[in-house]
Amino acid sequence: MYQYSEQDHQLLLERVEQFRGQVQRRLKGQLSEDEFKQQRLRNGLYLQLHAYMLRVAIPYGLLSAEQMRTLAHIARKYDKGYGHFSTRQNIQYNWPQLEDVPDILDDLAAVEMHAIQTSGNCIRNTTSDPLAGVARDELEDPRPYCELIRQWSTFHPEFNFLPRKFKIAVSGAIHDRAAVAVHDIGLRLVNNAENETGFEIYVGGGLGRTPMIGKLIRDFLPKEDMLTYLEAILRVYNQLGRRDNLYKARIKILVHETGEDEFRALVEEEWQKIKATGLHLREQDIDRIKAFFVDPEYDDLPDTDREFENQILSNPDFARWADKNIELHKQSGYRVVYLSLKSAHQPPGDVTADQMDAIADLADKYSLSQIRTTHRQNLVLSDVKLQDLHALWLELKKLDLATPNYNHMTDIISCPGLDFCALATARSIPISQEITNRFDDYDFVNDLGDLSINISGCINACGHHHVANIGILGVNKKGTEVYQLTLGGSAREDASIGKIIGPAFEADQIVDAVSDVLTVYLDKREDPEETFLTTYRRIGQPPFKEKLYG
Repeated sequence: MYQYSEQDHQLLLERVEQFRGQVQRRLKGQLSEDEFKQQRLRNGLYLQLHAYMLRVAIPYGLLSAEQMRTLAHIARKYDKGYGHFSTRQNIQYNWPQLEDVPDILDDLAAVEMHAIQTSGNCIRNTTSDPLAGVARDELEDPRPYCELIRQWSTFHPEFNFLPRKFKIAVSGAIHDRAAVAVHDIGLRLVNNAENETGFEIYVGGGLGRTPMIGKLIRDFLPKEDMLTYLEAILRVYNQLGRRDNLYKARIKILVHETGEDEFRALVEEEWQKIKATGLHLREQDIDRIKAFFVDPEYDDLPDTDREFENQILSNPDFARWADKNIELHKQSGYRVVYLSLKSAHQPPGDVTADQMDAIADLADKYSLSQIRTTHRQNLVLSDVKLQDLHALWLELKKLDLATPNYNHMTDIISCPGLDFCALATARSIPISQEITNRFDDYDFVNDLGDLSINISGCINACGHHHVANIGILGVNKKGTEVYQLTLGGSAREDASIGKIIGPAFEADQIVDAVSDVLTVYLDKREDPEETFLTTYRRIGQPPFKEKLYG
């Protein structure tokens, strides 16, 4: 994990004091809300439906146990006892008082955290694979490159006021667990024909009211050129991106309207001008950052454990959890464990302060004191010994963090919706909870297999409904909340945008509609191993439409 330098610490403390002064001026009425808006947005502070909302960055989704305890402390002292993990590996607090926010930022700075550039038209938190560094399908750990991007983009004077917000994701594995294709820039580590490692560069992905999959504009970029090439893309966007229309300001619109080939040519032309500048990464620059992410000293363990196997055979509940929420680790004798934040007892992504403290303790006890956050709003303990899994499961059960549903239908992504968000036009949390309660049958959910449901409470699509196998979009139609279904989306390496199936359903009809979709899938799949997405892509919309609308 990257450790702050003395300069980093000083910079954060100065930023907190600057914002403290801005808050005091706002509280005294010396700044209007409009004048204060740009100041607070640069510190991750939104004004939502009922209160301010503070978004805290978790770079590439990596937390220490100490940082998690600080997040618990903030939830307990300054909020209503919980936090909400988002799809972009941030945590959000929904109820801070304005006068407390500088103290919260002070507490965060003490553990090398902040809320800088988590909002506003700038480069946001760089996200990555939650299994980075431990995945068996990984070509190279992407986190050092994320950290280089973080250092390059933080307070970058040229990109502090872009046409619109800007999101970057980096993956180093065969399987995409970082939703690379739906980011403004997505980087995937790959090998070329000479077995050299570099990046595929995707540009122009994004969701919202105009969802698009990113375009591959370079199939191989040497690692040493990463920052100069990103700089070239951002320069083209900054110069040509539309500032006259909020809804056409994202880079995806620029790429679409310019054309993929022309946009690529513009970037290459700009890149040639700056390719040899100081942003060119030397081998020692990359090695310096890599030194913060070296593997820990794992114990030399066999990849089987007789006691673990006996527990699997003798305890069906443990076997179910192990089947769904455990993943292979690159190191023999270790496993990756998903902590489900999708039980029936709290909104998707929410964690109480007590749970956060307990998770920090479990990380210390079982997983080298680190926790990861995921794109699907769950948490990960990445380095658990095979022999410790049963004991960990028993403790997670007590905490309501052991729901066996990772990557299954009740592992729902949901935005806060109309319960909290000032932009939302419909509620999303109650719909997600209704689905979870309706399908609270492990055998049924297990039989459905790999299946994603995402819910957004407005067209801004913070719940990523466009890239769910079954997407639900809540909108307000003449004063009534209605819900539109999309089918066939994916945020993985086979990324696709789901298609609207037909007219929207009212709130009391949407869960029945989901049930009908599942019925068609179970009836039409060729065998139990055929996933929902495969079946949908094979048979298309007509059978689903017939069932839903007659």
